Parts: sequence; structure tokens; C-alpha cells
Amino acid sequence: MDTFFQQLANGLTIGSIYALVALGYTMVYGVLKLINFAHGALVAASAFIGLTIYATIMGESSSLLAVIAIFALVAAATACLGILLERFAYRPLRQAPRLSAVVSALGASLILQNGIMLVWGPQMRIFPQLVPQVYWNIGGVVISLLQVIILLLSVLLMAALYFFIEKTRMGAAIRASAIDQDAARLMGINVNRVITLIFVIGSSLGAIGGLFIGLYYRGITFEMGWQYGLYAFIAAIIGGIGNIPGAMLGGLLLGLFTAFISGYISSTWADAFTFLLLILILIVRPTGLLGERVAQKV
Repeated sequence: MDTFFQQLANGLTIGSIYALVALGYTMVYGVLKLINFAHGALVAASAFIGLTIYATIMGESSSLLAVIAIFALVAAATACLGILLERFAYRPLRQAPRLSAVVSALGASLILQNGIMLVWGPQMRIFPQLVPQVYWNIGGVVISLLQVIILLLSVLLMAALYFFIEKTRMGAAIRASAIDQDAARLMGINVNRVITLIFVIGSSLGAIGGLFIGLYYRGITFEMGWQYGLYAFIAAIIGGIGNIPGAMLGGLLLGLFTAFISGYISSTWADAFTFLLLILILIVRPTGLLGERVAQKV
């Protein structure tokens, strides 16, 4: 029973990271109907940017204020990268066939990934320990302070995003643009500004996810964006891509699933079982768990 609760804690921690990254995929797809394959590279870049900010600006300080400053600066820097990505890789192809945008996304991903390698090198880098190593043993289940922080902050960010999308004026503009961009323009909505905003939000959430990956796993590499980006993309599909609550649910479920597979079977088989789960869900529910069937305009 201890194994079950231990893997439950681990799965919720990993799943909350997947959910944060998956929100970037699902927000872009919801408005542009585009899979932003460069999102994983942005997540990887955020971890290296955080490493650089810690080393060059914050020094060896690990105070709460310094940690908050690192998170804020990394989110802002990654948001700027997201804006540049949208402006130069996606906006010129907005009226082009979808395949052109997909190729552009893959190209942007390779440029970012290789840019990380050129700047920070191909070797694995060790992420600084910003959170004190505090552990609690509750009935044989070991939970760390870092796990609690990751889970609570992720839930807070996801709740704040859901409130922003559902309850604010700009959130209504995002929902309107996702339904019909032309109609949204007729209603006076600046669709370009909305699209820029979703890249800012998605990139910032991905940046927080990237920092959490660095803090939790400690070792970061220039190609890690493919791995974590792929898992987050699978989470978005499982929940229903384009659906914000679906991305949250899909991330948590995927994290729990991989944790239980690793704990009860083998971590070697985690990837195989993950893709098997994806195939089964797509067979039973092609639009994802919370996805809705939408009639195509002809």
C-alpha cells in the first residue's frame, strides 16, 4: 500500500508539470488550430535561462525573493521568445496550408534546440537547488517540500488561468477567437493581440514547467524539450486538445499513469504503455476525454 501512495504523490507531481506544459499546446491549438511543435524547445530553453540567471544575476542566493525573481524573469524571457516565434514563424503562414505551418513549427523547434546547444553546450547541466531539501515521512510515504510546492503552485496557476479565460473580458475575447476569428474581428476584437497573448500565457506556463523539470530532475539537456514536450502533447490529446480543463486533466492522468507503470511494472516500459494508453483513448474517444465533436465548416 505504501508503494501505491508513494507513486500517487510522484504521479501528481509529474502530472502537474505535464499539465502546465500541455496548456501551451492546447491554447495555441484552440485559437490557431496549429500544433506548436516548438513549445517543447521553449520549455527546455526556460530551464537553461533559469540556470544562467541564477549563476550570473542571483549568485548563490537561494532566498524566497531570489527564487521568485528567477521564476518571474524566466517567464518574461520565455514569453518574449514565444512572441518572436509567433511573429516570425507562424503569423506569415496564417493563411497558408496547414502543412506549411507544421513544417515551420518543426523548423523553429530545431532552431531553438540547436541554439540551446550552441549557447550552453551539448553536455548535461546540473540545475541549482533552489528549494531546501525538506522531507516528510507520512506512514511510509516520503513527500518532499519541492513536490508540495510544485503541486500547489501548478494548481494555483491552472485555477488562475481557468478563471481568466472564463470570467474576464479578455478571456471572452480568447474564447470568441477560438470559435470564429472572422466573427470576432467583426465584433471589434483584435485577433492578432489575442493570438500574441495566448503565446505569452502558454510560453510563460511552459517556462514554469521547465523550471519545475530542472528543480525536480536536476539534470537538464538541450534536447529534453522533445521528451517533455511529447509527453505534454500526449496529455493535451488525452484530455482533448483545445480544451483547457482537458489539458489539466490529461496532464494529471498521464503523470499518474506513468508513475504507476514505473512503480508496479518497470520504468523501461513506461513509454510503451503511455502510447498504448493514447491509442486506446483515441479509439474509444477520438476527441479526447473532455473534447467535443465540432462540425467542420465547408
